[in-house]
Amino acid sequence: MLTTCTNGSSWYLLQCKPRQDDRAQINLLRQSYDIFRPQLTTERLIRGKPRRVSESLFPGYLFVHLSNEDNWSPIRSTRGVSRIVEFNHGPAVVADEVIEHLRARCLTPATPDIPELQPGQTLQIVRGPLAPLEGVFLSMMGAERVMLLLQFLNREQSICVPLSDLVPQ
Repeated sequence: MLTTCTNGSSWYLLQCKPRQDDRAQINLLRQSYDIFRPQLTTERLIRGKPRRVSESLFPGYLFVHLSNEDNWSPIRSTRGVSRIVEFNHGPAVVADEVIEHLRARCLTPATPDIPELQPGQTLQIVRGPLAPLEGVFLSMMGAERVMLLLQFLNREQSICVPLSDLVPQ
């Protein structure tokens, strides 16, 4: 929820220069600003191997906690920062409840309990356009998707399906 600037200390939204979130975060911390950059740990394929990486929840943005008495001018010239996001001709204030929710979301993993699946295990698709079909489990693709091998259109097809759409046979 974004509102216009009010009195007291609040959280504000900063836009970073392209691909400079890390740089902006480091430089603002060096200047002793209280900042928050929501990040989630996900699994990515890097050079063909699954790796756990930390990614920004909102790429190109971060939050800064400021009061009206704080010196705002260094923020505009901080390396990596593009601008303070404005709404109705004033800095956009982000409600404390939103920041608390984001902090809680980033602290608790969003991954559900993943069933133990073995390569070669038969799984049935129960939702989606391929709902009645069965496939053979090949591998996990991150925490929420599965690579299946289907016999489809007289050929073997590898497809990626959400884990929530599958049940073991």
